[in-house]
Amino acid sequence: MMKTMFVEGMMCVRCKARVEKALNAIEGVKAEANVATKTVDITITGDVTDKQLTAAVTEAGYTVKSLV
Repeated sequence: MMKTMFVEGMMCVRCKARVEKALNAIEGVKAEANVATKTVDITITGDVTDKQLTAAVTEAGYTVKSLV
């Protein structure tokens, strides 16, 4: 399953790395962030909820604007 997350506050390469690290720490998730578009492409291969994805990014210090 593929999802796209729009993240507020992700402005630099360090931000990108923090968001990716937070999401990739979830088993069954592979995330690739794009600072220019403030989006994260997420590939889910396990049993992962939107709530888990949002919580990981929020705990990393960013705001999830939407997840589709």
